[in-house]
Amino acid sequence: MKHSKAAILSKNEWQDTRGVHTAHMTKILVIDDDAHDRGLIGAVLEERGYEVILAENGRTGLMLCYRQHPDAVVLDLRMPEMDGRSVLQQFRTLDPTLPVVMFSGHGTEEVEQELLDRGATAFIQKAFSLDQLGLALQEVLPPPQ
Repeated sequence: MKHSKAAILSKNEWQDTRGVHTAHMTKILVIDDDAHDRGLIGAVLEERGYEVILAENGRTGLMLCYRQHPDAVVLDLRMPEMDGRSVLQQFRTLDPTLPVVMFSGHGTEEVEQELLDRGATAFIQKAFSLDQLGLALQEVLPPPQ
């Protein structure tokens, strides 16, 4: 699995502002046009201690990423209007080190390799277990605070 752990950890380390050490809760942006899946993923991530931001499409996800600066993104490949490939490309322009875990119910090994080559951090088949998602995020993020 490709990732840039050093860049990720530096975003979540204790920050020294005016001599006071503070930490922020790890934020994960979930982008999926399926309301049920989006809500389920969000609920599980919140239960695991993450702050979750939900977006129902790629355009909203990009806007929320720009405004809220998440620590990672969970992104569906197939969505109307702006698909996951286009969103991934925009994320790589916005922040090349942002971890993006992509998922799809229609992925093949070729699709997985293409997405990894384009900069996805990980790819999971949509029939994934929530444990698989948790493991993928644990590899690229420090534990939630």
